[in-house]
Amino acid sequence: MEWIKEIGFGQPWYLLLLLILPIVWFLSFRSLAGLGRSRRLFAILFRSLVITALVFAIAEIHWRETTNRLTVIYLLDQSESIPSEQREAMLSYVKSSVERYRRTGKPDEGDRAGVIVFGASAVIEAAPYEGSLPLADRLESDFKLRKDTTNLEAALRMAQAAFSEDSARRIVIVTDGNQNVGDAMSIAESLVHDGVGIDVVPVKLELRTDVSVDKLLVPNDIRNGQKFEARVVLNNNSEPGESSPEGKVDGRLILTQRIGQREEKIAEQNVTLDSGKNVISFEHELDQSAIVTFNARFVPSDSSVDSVQKNNEASAFAQVRGEGHVLLIEDASSPGEFTQLEESLAKAKINVDVRASDNPFGSAAELLQYDSVILANVSRATEDISGNTVAFSDEQIRMLVSNCEELGCGIVMIGGDRSFGAGAWANTELEKAMPVDFQIKNDKISAVGALVMIMHASEMAEGNYWQTKVGIEALNVLGPMDFCGVVDWSDMNAAPRWLWKLPSGIDRVESNRKRMQSLMNRMVPGDMMDFDTPMRLALAGLKANPASMKHMIIISDGDPSPPTANLLNQYKAAKIKISTVLIGTH
Repeated sequence: MEWIKEIGFGQPWYLLLLLILPIVWFLSFRSLAGLGRSRRLFAILFRSLVITALVFAIAEIHWRETTNRLTVIYLLDQSESIPSEQREAMLSYVKSSVERYRRTGKPDEGDRAGVIVFGASAVIEAAPYEGSLPLADRLESDFKLRKDTTNLEAALRMAQAAFSEDSARRIVIVTDGNQNVGDAMSIAESLVHDGVGIDVVPVKLELRTDVSVDKLLVPNDIRNGQKFEARVVLNNNSEPGESSPEGKVDGRLILTQRIGQREEKIAEQNVTLDSGKNVISFEHELDQSAIVTFNARFVPSDSSVDSVQKNNEASAFAQVRGEGHVLLIEDASSPGEFTQLEESLAKAKINVDVRASDNPFGSAAELLQYDSVILANVSRATEDISGNTVAFSDEQIRMLVSNCEELGCGIVMIGGDRSFGAGAWANTELEKAMPVDFQIKNDKISAVGALVMIMHASEMAEGNYWQTKVGIEALNVLGPMDFCGVVDWSDMNAAPRWLWKLPSGIDRVESNRKRMQSLMNRMVPGDMMDFDTPMRLALAGLKANPASMKHMIIISDGDPSPPTANLLNQYKAAKIKISTVLIGTH
């Protein structure tokens, strides 16, 4: 081995700047004439030294030691994708390559060679060595390797760690290139950047026929006593030949199931596989609840057409559950509307509990027994048998959503005239959980409705608080394209006025919902004397609004003077409905 020491420059073209030294000397002799001969000569030499140092720095001067020693590490692919005879031939290739290219005699002695074998992992067969490689006729580390996958990245990383710093470095990869684990490209780029040369000796493979079971597909969730279909996907990459002009392969497909420690065959079928993908289906039924493991195995009639036997099986598992249990909630005002659906579910061996919307469920624990909850054309609010209005509470809605998102229970909402947005489910937690919006969000569509609320002070305990809560709940039900306005009489010395968007008073909900809620929370309704004045203000605002449906809600304790008959007739003529909510009524 011989070390060569030399000075090098990373940017040698900058050395041309040294040509300015004669100019510096010429100008300095004239400008420094007053210093005397010795001092002038010293000053010029010092300037020249500084300029030279700066130029050398710009040219990236460095001290370099090089050696003619070379270390080569061979990476041998021992995965099962390469036939055994070719894997054994790799050793002969390495020995002959080292003997052919190793340099001997002074001053070139000292070259090293090493061998790393790899499959799913990498093992050093022979560390870098200066003499003849201590390789036997068979690989000693062969038993340590898992060969079902090819991890070239692991082999490259091991080679990187095995190199010493006192020689040039080179890697020779002998592989078929079928990497299926790791990312060899990233580590290879890093090695090249560090000055490591990489050569590849490709292993050319003859086309081999093979049949593989790609996957076994069964439903994850199976009902006890329910028939289901199991599908086996097989891949036949056989080419047409003497045994089969069309490349077809005959064999048996066996399907087994394992429950606990008991394994049994459930189907066996003679199949003829066409070239390419093949899908074979089995119909099966289980009569007990359990976790079941299914296995599909292909056995070729002629083993010579199937070069790899380990890929002839695939497994899958499924949970077999008892009969399904569904809670069907129907509208209390329309009982028996979904009798046909109940009968269809019963035929499918699904138990159905039917409850009316006025008493659907009382706690989250009641919902745990059900696999799904069906809201069958149910509105959020309805009337019970006594004519009283009842509604799903916010807490009940949260129970439904939580039971779905956290425990996997299904929610099915059947549409109709009392469902989705028409059933006042818009802007609730249930809408967020469903995959559809309950309101049409299109600027080109006219608003579906306009709502005006008249807020009159309540003299009862917390009366104004509950008025505000009722008003905000009514606002929350509105869709983004609806309109809303509130008539307020907080100033007792002034006339009733709009709470927002003066003077028209009615604004679109779309982007104003939070601002409207904030204004309603801060308002302090006054004790107005009569309903006639605020209702005239509301009528004018509703008439000017383009909504197709118009409604007014009066929230009051009920003691102001009633409106005139003439005013009520004007509301009828304008087709504006009026509802009242009485808070602690007189």
